[in-house]
Amino acid sequence: MEKDLGHYRKSYEKGELSEKLVPENPLELFQKWFHQVEDSGFDDEANAMTLSTVGLDGFPKGRIVLLKRMTYEGFIFFTNYQSEKGRSIENNPKSCLSFFWHGMERQVIIKGHIEKIAENLSDGYFETRPRGSQLSAHVSDQSEVIVNREVLEKKLQELEKQFEGKEVPRPGHWGGFILKPIEIEFWQGRANRLHDRIRYRLDSEYNWIIERLAP
Repeated sequence: MEKDLGHYRKSYEKGELSEKLVPENPLELFQKWFHQVEDSGFDDEANAMTLSTVGLDGFPKGRIVLLKRMTYEGFIFFTNYQSEKGRSIENNPKSCLSFFWHGMERQVIIKGHIEKIAENLSDGYFETRPRGSQLSAHVSDQSEVIVNREVLEKKLQELEKQFEGKEVPRPGHWGGFILKPIEIEFWQGRANRLHDRIRYRLDSEYNWIIERLAP
């Protein structure tokens, strides 16, 4: 199958980004951009991001996960620690997050190291999840091969009976990760493909260095 997409064209003209006007800390700029995207109404899930890891087979892999908390330490998301991405992170914690907010013509690319968050923080978030999502964390042996969907639905029914009238505990294999950034790039689309790219990177003294990159 062959399809020529060379005629796809779009001129980006919704904003600009100057290194003279950005804050010293990139997390402040990220928070500002995130709230602007939320308020714009262009993107239904502003917290959807691509998590890229290096798998046990040596190949990079990206998938969409949801950002659930941002702090001055980094970016927190939750998953099954025994999943393919969980095992990849354990083997190689160097990872990348990327956001693409097409409505605002913006990207953010974040490089850093990932580690597990404290168990009590994972417990606290798990308690806020809908009951169905809590049960699903027990149901799914994420990334494992299964015979059919009926296997999942049968296990869900069994767990619904088991926990009827009871709180659903967080399974030990499910919890949060935090990516602590060492480099964050902000990309603002501009006309004629002369996009604005501002990169923050940590130096050896843990100071953020701000640089403009060619588009």
